[in-house]
Amino acid sequence: MLHKLAATWRHIFKLDPDRKLSDLALQKICESGTDAIVVGGTDNVTFKNTWELFQRLKKFPITCVQEISTASAIVPGFDGYLIPSVLNTDNAYWIHGAHHEALKKYGEFAPWEHIVFQGYVILNPEAKVSRLTRSRTELDPEDVTAYARIAEHLYRMPVFYMEYSGKFGDVEMVKAARKGLKNTRLFYGGGIRSEEQAKMMAEWADTVVVGNVIYTHVEMALRTVRWVKETKRVGSI
Repeated sequence: MLHKLAATWRHIFKLDPDRKLSDLALQKICESGTDAIVVGGTDNVTFKNTWELFQRLKKFPITCVQEISTASAIVPGFDGYLIPSVLNTDNAYWIHGAHHEALKKYGEFAPWEHIVFQGYVILNPEAKVSRLTRSRTELDPEDVTAYARIAEHLYRMPVFYMEYSGKFGDVEMVKAARKGLKNTRLFYGGGIRSEEQAKMMAEWADTVVVGNVIYTHVEMALRTVRWVKETKRVGSI
C-alpha cells in the first residue's frame, strides 16, 4: 500500500511536467539515491506532458508517483497517486470539491490502495498555488499546530504537507507542525538551495521535498539527498 511506502521516504524530488529537463539531468536525479519521484505542478499540467515525462521516468528503477492537481491529467501506470487537500483555504473546492468532481467521474476505477491523501498548508503568499487556492497564509505557529491536529486526528490523513512553493520556509512553523503530529508524516517543501537549509528542515520534517533547484542547479539538487539523509530527525530513534 502506498501509505506504507510513503512512510519510508526521507527525501523526494518533485518534477514539473511543464518544465524542461535534459535526459542527463533526469538520469542523475533518478540515480541520486532519492526515495521517490513525484510528478506534479500548478500551471499547464496536462495529460500529454505528464505522460511524456512518465515515459522518460519508466526507464529507471525508481518509485514514481503522480500528485494530482487536475483530473484531466491523471496518467495510469504510476506506482501511486498523491491527492492534496488544502486545509488553510475557505474555498471548499480545494478542500474537497475537486475531489468530489473527479470521483463522480472516475471513482469506480480509483486504485485506493495506491492513493495517499495529503493535508496541505500553503504558506507562501506569492506562490501561484497560494493565489489559485486562495490560501490564508498569515498564520501563526498555533494555527499550524491546529491544522496538523486536524489532519491527523480528524481527517486521519497519512501526510501533512508544509508547502512554501519556491520560498524557503520558517523553521518555527515546521516545528509547530511537528508538535501537532504523532503518526501522520510531515512533508516539507520549499526553497531548499543549500546544505544548511536542507539539514535545518530535515531535522524537523519526516520527508523533505526538493523541486525548483533541480531546474536551476541540478548538481546542488543532487547533494540535497545526502544532506537530508545524513540528518537525524528530532525525536527519531
